Parts: sequence; structure tokens; C-alpha cells
Amino acid sequence: MKQSLHSLLRKCLFLLVVTLSLHPVSFSQESEKNTTEGGFTIGPMVFLGDLGGHFGKGTGFLKDYNMATTKLSVGAFVTAFPAQWLGFRFSLNYGRIEGDDGLIKGKGGDEETRLARNLNFRSTIWEGTVMAEFYPTVFLEDDPEDVTARLRPYGVLGLGLFHFNPQATITDVNGTASWVDLKPLHTEGEGFSEYPDRKNYSLMQMNIPLGAGIKYFFSENLNVSFEVIHRKTFTDYIDDVSTTYVDPTLFSKYLTPAQAAVAVKLSNKSVNGYATPSYQKGNKRGDPHQNDAYFTAGFKIAFRINGGSSERWRNSTHCPLLRF
Repeated sequence: MKQSLHSLLRKCLFLLVVTLSLHPVSFSQESEKNTTEGGFTIGPMVFLGDLGGHFGKGTGFLKDYNMATTKLSVGAFVTAFPAQWLGFRFSLNYGRIEGDDGLIKGKGGDEETRLARNLNFRSTIWEGTVMAEFYPTVFLEDDPEDVTARLRPYGVLGLGLFHFNPQATITDVNGTASWVDLKPLHTEGEGFSEYPDRKNYSLMQMNIPLGAGIKYFFSENLNVSFEVIHRKTFTDYIDDVSTTYVDPTLFSKYLTPAQAAVAVKLSNKSVNGYATPSYQKGNKRGDPHQNDAYFTAGFKIAFRINGGSSERWRNSTHCPLLRF
């Protein structure tokens, strides 16, 4: 299943590259119809990974979605349309994601091990993307240039670069909780010589945004959209959880005494820590076979920055026979 998904994504990226390479041709042929719009987007951002979830076996998709971890994201974008059916969008987005085993409601199944694991995290997300928007129903419209009151579904595919920084809570002797950066603690032995397969992960990563939406034109100069965009990533450490528990004595070898003490607590937050039989070195901490992901459900508002020069585009009053 995973190989099939990768194959599909490779094919989609190939089609995107081909489309981009053909862009100058279509641009020159339809220059009088080129438009550019800019705007803002707002909506929830949701993490899909090792932490949190619901009853049964943990998964990396919507089945393990916890409403309580939904956070707000905002963004700005500019989209150029060389043709009615095609747009190229550049966007900058900011949001926050979370995951928390403590939110799981135990029902006596596989979820009990994650509930007892008791790990949590949060991270801010800074993201830049370049995406192609495809409007397939344009080819079915009687008059694509008359957009007022028109409804258009679309798909998006692109490439993105995002920055994250996982943090977890630690409680002091007074019961006060504070957030601590996890990457410097090497909670799974990343970079330790005893675990040569666990490399230090980068906080800057690539992603593949893939999704769909629907756009409604109030007028030629104003439109709104709703879209859902899933981000496939190439890291399993957005939540700082991926594989197995390490030997806790190694923290003092590589970290300062203060860091080592914090690393021991945050790498294993089960009730009795590394004294718990199911949460000792070598035991499963996360799922290394499935990378982390996140998605947004955004509401967009866009304004025409510049548009086609034809009078028909600017003053269209035709009522199309077919609407979508």
C-alpha cells in the first residue's frame, strides 16, 4: 500500500513537472487572459502521527484524529492563472500542531498501551509552498470567461518546505508544567554511536501538499474557496517519536547532567518511567514504518490583483448555460 502511494505521488509530480515545462507555451498563447489574485487563508491544522488517537490500533490517518488537538493556521498567497483551468500558487502559512496520548479514552484495547505511554508534544509550523491548481470543469463550461456566480471544484499538487520544533511538557517539584525543546535531548538516541541508524533529524523538511477544494466567484474581482490539503512528509520526527526506547544511561554520556535528567523524564513519561516492563530500552516507542503528516482545512478569500485586458472579461454580463 505504501509503495503504491509512493508510485502515485511520483506520477503526480511527473505530471506537475511536465505542466510547468509547458507553461511558457500556454502563457504566450493566452496572454490576454492572464490574471493574478492574492488573498488570505484561515482554518484548522491537524497533526497525524504517533501520538494521541482513539481506540484500537494507532493509525496515521483520520481515524486517530483528536478534536482537542486541532489548532488554527493562517496564511497568505498569490496565484497566477495563465489559463482558466490552471493556476500556480505561492503561499506562506503559519500554524501549530499537537499530539497527546493523555487524550485517548481507554476501552481495554490496543489504545491502552499508547494511553499508558503518556507522551505529548506541540510544534509551530512555518511553511512555504508552490502548488499547481487544476480546474477540470472549465472544459465543460459554455463561457469560461464569465466567472461571476460560478462554482468551480479544483485539485492542488505541489512542493513545500516547512520548519517545525517539537516540544513536550515537564512538571517540576512544585507541579508547574513548562514546555521544553525535544531535539537537543536526543530522546531516541539520534546521533548516538550506539544507534548508528538513528541520525540527527533536521527541523527543516520538504513536504508534498495534495488536496482538493471548491471556489465560488462573487464577482470577477472577488472569490472564496474551501479546501482540504494533506501534507505528505519525509520525516517521522515531527512529534519526536519514531522507533524504540533507548538505554537511559546513555543520556549522561552525551548530554550535560541537567539535560540528561530532563531527557530521561521526557523520553519515557509512563507512570514508572524506565522501571515499567513495557517501556524499557528496546521496546516499541513509535512506528518507524509510517512518516508523520498533517493537513489543513482552509477558507480562502482572494482578490483580483490584475486581470485580462479584454472588455468581455471586465464587463461580462452573459449568463452561462452550464454552472458548476
